[in-house]
Amino acid sequence: MGWATGRAFDEGTAVRKMAAALRPSEWWQRWRRRLSAWDGSRMLLLLLLLGSGQGPRRVWAGQTFEYLKREHSLSKPYQGVGTGSSSLWNLMGNAMVMTQYIRLTPDMQSKQGALWNRVPCFLRDWELQVHFKIHGQGKKNLHGDGLAIWYTKDRMQPGPVFGNMDKFVGLGVFVDTYPNEEKQQEAQKRRYSPGVQRVFPYISAMVNNGSLSYDHERDGRPTELGGCTAIVRNLHYDTFLVIRYVKRHLTIMMDIDGKHEWRDCIEVPGVRLPRGYYFGTSSITGDLSDNHDVISLKLFELTVERTPEEEKLHRDVFLPSVDNMKLPDMTAPLPPLSGLALFLIVFFSLVFSVFAIVIGIILYNKWQEQSRKRFY
Repeated sequence: MGWATGRAFDEGTAVRKMAAALRPSEWWQRWRRRLSAWDGSRMLLLLLLLGSGQGPRRVWAGQTFEYLKREHSLSKPYQGVGTGSSSLWNLMGNAMVMTQYIRLTPDMQSKQGALWNRVPCFLRDWELQVHFKIHGQGKKNLHGDGLAIWYTKDRMQPGPVFGNMDKFVGLGVFVDTYPNEEKQQEAQKRRYSPGVQRVFPYISAMVNNGSLSYDHERDGRPTELGGCTAIVRNLHYDTFLVIRYVKRHLTIMMDIDGKHEWRDCIEVPGVRLPRGYYFGTSSITGDLSDNHDVISLKLFELTVERTPEEEKLHRDVFLPSVDNMKLPDMTAPLPPLSGLALFLIVFFSLVFSVFAIVIGIILYNKWQEQSRKRFY
């Protein structure tokens, strides 16, 4: 009996020793599981903060959330861009896919290129963030011509407006780097008045229903909705542009100072853009050139609250328009009169006036004579 009790005691002691030896291992396994779960939660939170498209991200006051739309977005490593029917993005012209960017045009004369999304956008409210870079060997006013960001009915249509078609239907945002109008004024020995002179590079926006032409000679001034100066060439930090369309309100901001802060550029209420158009970007060079690079395009769907009255006001439209927008006067101004022409006009006006007075006096005298004869 004593022997059995001692043996049971020894076996119990051995089990306890083995359990004690296993406890650190079990504790380590539990700790690893907790650490893994914590790492997963932290990674998920990080993805949400970066706007990975898996969840919402809070934006400014009065807004709710925004979601990254991958079918309308583009970022490195640009896999499958322009290589087949399954690609979401098509290249056109001289555009090339590089490892760190997509080059629309190289720093060479007479080049044009474009990048177009293949999927039409049916979002009501959205925000497009464009990460781009413009650089080249040209010095001051010896570079050009700039790039454009598009939301248009037609895609892959080459033309003279920064590499896209003229008389487009939709929205165009232009980063214009060459002042055509200013150079023409200088060539004609004229000078800008301080109230109308613009400093380039210059960002402007245009909404077109297909009836307007972009005026290159005046840098789009007759049809622009607004604009601002944007010094974006040959910078050593990242440059960004954001186009936001919410409740018929178009806002364009930029981050070009290396401060990671958005700065206002254009704000236009009452802009009506149809759904189902395409996003794209294009560029062109002429006698002057630059490298025009697109690093990323990120489109976010913005979810906003609308009252029943706003729902009625914000119904779908079929043609782009801007409330209270005055169409430009497309008639050419009359040329100024020369000195000789002005003298002849004044001279013949005086002769006609004298002739009219003489005829009037003669007719008046005849009327008086006839009156006296009837009286007698």
